[in-house]
Order: sequence, then structure tokens, then C-alpha cells
Amino acid sequence: MNYFWSSLLWFIGGAAVSALVTFFLTRRYFEKQLKENPPITEKMIRAMFMQMGRKPSEAQIRQVMKSMQQ
Repeated sequence: MNYFWSSLLWFIGGAAVSALVTFFLTRRYFEKQLKENPPITEKMIRAMFMQMGRKPSEAQIRQVMKSMQQ
């Protein structure tokens, strides 16, 4: 009976460690992908402003980019 409980504890401990390692590796990979391929670029913001019939200034574009990153 003692063998069962020690095996169960080792299994639960291994599962917890695996879950933590997987979480941190996945988070690092996801952040790397977002940095390399941002969801929206300055070019896209310019196109959006032009479609609305406005000529955006650089300050407006930077402001929109800053608000998107927060």
C-alpha cells in the first residue's frame, strides 16, 4: 500500500513540474512570436486612417501604436 502512495506523489509532482515548465516555455514562445509578428503595424494604421479619409501625422500614428501596446 505504501508503494501506491509514493508512486502517486511522484506522479503528481512530475505532472506539476511538467505543467510549470510547459507554461513558461509556451509563454516565452508566444511573446517571441508577438514581437516578431506584431498584430498591427504602422503601415496598417496609416492605411486605416487613409480609408477614413484622413492624412495621419507621425504623432497620431505613434500615439495609436503606444495605445495598442498597453
